[in-house]
Amino acid sequence: MVPQPGGGGVILSAQREHYTISDLGRVHACPVRYYYERDDPIQESDRYAICKQVSYHLGKPLDSDLIWNEVLAVRPGIDISLRELLEMSLAACNKSSWKPAVQYDARVISDRLGIAGMIDRIDADGAFSIVRPSGAMPFGVPSADRLRIAAISFCLEEMTGKVVAGGFLEYIPDGVSRFHEVQPRDRRQVIATLHKIRSIHEGGMPKHPLNAPCNRCKYREKCESSGGHRLSELL
Repeated sequence: MVPQPGGGGVILSAQREHYTISDLGRVHACPVRYYYERDDPIQESDRYAICKQVSYHLGKPLDSDLIWNEVLAVRPGIDISLRELLEMSLAACNKSSWKPAVQYDARVISDRLGIAGMIDRIDADGAFSIVRPSGAMPFGVPSADRLRIAAISFCLEEMTGKVVAGGFLEYIPDGVSRFHEVQPRDRRQVIATLHKIRSIHEGGMPKHPLNAPCNRCKYREKCESSGGHRLSELL
């Protein structure tokens, strides 16, 4: 077992099940919504399918027709109007230089934390990237993406025995690759989110977070009737 960088000892997982890093992201966004949807199958969005397919070609010539045909093979029923998203993404990605990957879709796992996930791309230098179908912030990285990078770093450190400084977020629609150096607060957030997800699967009902994305949430009325409040309603 590998000690946590910066101290703090070793965290042991007493469970047999490994939660996915994507589940951690969902719990971080809103544990109440995750509670209601925890047994529902996760469906990949068309937007993600396009960005994911682009990622396989980064560092090489970006052939629009080739990539779109691959998207159609993966998602035969995709709305053809989303070809515009592909074209916009390729135009944005062509403005930057990208390192080609030597490995795609690498599975990582941490037995001590009980989490597992996938790395989208690993380059020749060993740097890892995860693909995001959203636009990039003007600067910095959203908290959910910091959590994803930290969770993957936990896994890699356990698998390799080496400290992992951080990883790249590739915001395909904007053609932005942004490195995030994992901070202690990111590691704490992973651990706190794991406590929440374990509690949910043990039958606990999570509390409504103050900054949950409530707009257009189909559980909003049910949640508010049970005592949940948005931060804007409390200030």
